Amino acid sequence: MKLRTKIHVFTTLLMITLLIIVNTGVFLLYEQLSINTEVKQLNARGEELLSTLKKITHDVNPDDVLLAYMPTNGKVRVLDENKREISSVQYSLVLESVELEVLKGKNYTKSEIDGQPVIMVSFPAIWIDENVVEIQLIQLLNDLSTNMELLRIILVVVTVLVAIPILLSNFALSSIILKPLQRLSATMKKNTSSGTFEKIEDVEVGKDELAEIGRTFNIMMEALETNYKKQEQFVSNASHELKTPLTVIESYAKLLLRRGFSNEKVAKEALNAIVSESSRMNDLIVQMLELAKNKEHLDLKITPINVTSMLENTVTQMRQAYNRNFQFQSDEELWVHSDEQKLKQLIYILLDNARKYSEKDIIVSTKKLEDKVSISIQDFGIGIPKERLAHLFDRFYRVVEDRNRKTGGTGLGLAIAKELADVLEIEIQVESEENVGSTFQLLIPDRTQSSEVDSK
Repeated sequence: MKLRTKIHVFTTLLMITLLIIVNTGVFLLYEQLSINTEVKQLNARGEELLSTLKKITHDVNPDDVLLAYMPTNGKVRVLDENKREISSVQYSLVLESVELEVLKGKNYTKSEIDGQPVIMVSFPAIWIDENVVEIQLIQLLNDLSTNMELLRIILVVVTVLVAIPILLSNFALSSIILKPLQRLSATMKKNTSSGTFEKIEDVEVGKDELAEIGRTFNIMMEALETNYKKQEQFVSNASHELKTPLTVIESYAKLLLRRGFSNEKVAKEALNAIVSESSRMNDLIVQMLELAKNKEHLDLKITPINVTSMLENTVTQMRQAYNRNFQFQSDEELWVHSDEQKLKQLIYILLDNARKYSEKDIIVSTKKLEDKVSISIQDFGIGIPKERLAHLFDRFYRVVEDRNRKTGGTGLGLAIAKELADVLEIEIQVESEENVGSTFQLLIPDRTQSSEVDSK
């Protein structure tokens, strides 16, 4: 069963059920009110009869008194203490053999005689012979029966007449509710079949939940389209970057097969080139895998870190590994709360980048700002043109293509650094001047005070 049908059937049944319940309640209420009115009239008539019986003398025929107070379309009956009839007067022969008893706890009883409703009230009285008797006032409710039948017909007709607009309104309601969902479904099917990222139109004006679903869908489509384009560009760039070292390896391997076994110089040149390009390709693959990780769901191990000590050790390691002059400057011991492993990885990437593009000294310094700790990495290399700073952290972007080939750069290091910084909530600022050098500054949030408060 489709959702439209479910909504239509459910709402229709619900409304009709409620209508039937209301109409039934109206019917029963009217019936009870009518009976209560008749009972009150009978009780009033009975009180008048009792008052009259107290005043009559023995020479008055009691049947005449009973006849005077007989209900319309009814009967008056007098019973002794043994429930034997002493006297009675009646309007119709239908009431000749009626036998009714007032239910315990009630002042009247209701029954049917030949399909016609009848009510009775009874009360004790002193008869003319000074004996205690029971006087019963019985009345046929012919008019009530007619009125109730008329009311039943009216309510049935009203139910049928009201059910028609209910059906129409429910159909319209289901259409209104499902229209945005149908548009959403159609758009999703179209996107699936065509591989596009089309969005739903005209959803900004609505303020209900369905409009919110449409806006969320459009946002999702925009994000998917952006990520798809990034992925497509990434794959394109990656295939291009991997193709170059593979081509170099293949060409030198063929050269090695042709001349390498007879020419030692050619063999060494070929093997060195193969090793170099293999290493560069390996670095490229490792960095690509690093970028492919979902950084949003990385588990961070936030611990107190002595930044001063960590940087001093890192600089010493870089100095020994590359036989370069890495200088470290710090006036005080600084601490931060962060993930030590990922912070080290970020700093290594920036130090390695500075090493590749500068033949001179590299200076690492730290200082305390108001609510941050600053780490600066300064080189005195080729610098970066101002128009290229905006693309510095793009994947596979190279400031100088031939320079990167010589230094073994992949164009992914700074992209990885930017993603690590985002995960660690670290801001990266870059200042650079061509032929002068570049300075990368890391602004690390100082969580020391907040951590102390949390520990308390």
